[in-house]
Amino acid sequence: MAARIRLKQLPGLYAISRLEAGETIPDWADGAGFVSITRTQDELSIVCLQERVPAAVRQDKDWVAFKFEGPFAFGETGIVLSVVRPLSENGLGVFVVSTFDGDHLLVKAADGGAAIRLLGEAGHRLL
Repeated sequence: MAARIRLKQLPGLYAISRLEAGETIPDWADGAGFVSITRTQDELSIVCLQERVPAAVRQDKDWVAFKFEGPFAFGETGIVLSVVRPLSENGLGVFVVSTFDGDHLLVKAADGGAAIRLLGEAGHRLL
């Protein structure tokens, strides 16, 4: 049986931004709301409330965020899959960010209603 997850929709609209790998983390990146800053050898990726991202920055806007209500043990399996599967199987794109204590799911705002419906049908609970 797939995991049943409680999710909480976070307020506001989010942007996923891409900067060059060697750039410093800009001041606008940190602040209120969910923030994820990830650096790889290829890029600096920043997820934050879209109102903070300057227009000149490469970004994909209009995402809504859902927080998985945990905590979940590192060894627990199927947590993310149980949430992503019903969305993916119905053609909705997702962006997932994992942290030490949990996971966050982002879907395009235009797909938010469908995502909530599909997650409910899959047995998940939206708080």
